[in-house]
Amino acid sequence: MKATLSDITVNRRGKMILGPIDLDLDETGVTMVLGPNGAGKTTLLKILHGVERTSCGTLRWNTTEEQAHSDQAYVFQTPIMLRRTVAQNLAFPLQLAGTPKSEIAPKVAHWAKRIGLADALERPAPRLSGGEKQKLAIGRALIRAPKVLFLDEPCANLDGRSTREIESLLQDAHAAGTRIIMTTHDIGQAKRLATDVLFLLNGKLHDKGAAPGFFLAPGTPETQAFLQGDIVE
Repeated sequence: MKATLSDITVNRRGKMILGPIDLDLDETGVTMVLGPNGAGKTTLLKILHGVERTSCGTLRWNTTEEQAHSDQAYVFQTPIMLRRTVAQNLAFPLQLAGTPKSEIAPKVAHWAKRIGLADALERPAPRLSGGEKQKLAIGRALIRAPKVLFLDEPCANLDGRSTREIESLLQDAHAAGTRIIMTTHDIGQAKRLATDVLFLLNGKLHDKGAAPGFFLAPGTPETQAFLQGDIVE
């Protein structure tokens, strides 16, 4: 799905948190959203997903608002686990969508294997490790084959192995046709996954470009400083 943001702004208690943002997002690709803490990355994701109210401006998808939301999934930085088993967590979005019961079990088994939890189907999801919870959250998001997947720092505080496994899941999802829009503080991860990059600074879209050119020739001194690991304010 394509998205167009026009003059999007978010104000809270008289302070500009985000915007004004004018942006076109193509139908395919992996967009990595970079920027220091407080730059507005999570707010932008929530605006796109329709769970954050704007102060002004418009967001348009090339489909109806209802269909756009139905075709999306969102994975939070801290995964939210239902107080149910791994199998029940995976089945939940299919049940909400009215998937026939005969189709749910095979899909649950497939995705449990894909995320490395085939032997943990009956384990309570809240008792999983941090990496297992995040993989379960991503599997639960992907089990319905969404057209757009939003992820907010999905690998924060995870070890290298878990990060590698999650990146593999995302690369496979993208290859299967899912549009990915994701925030990260990991520049290496952005380089590995991105087809294009957005750089937010002080709530504004400060720079953008296609990868790998974005990393090889940053468009502004602030972008270059951020990519070098310097503090940017």
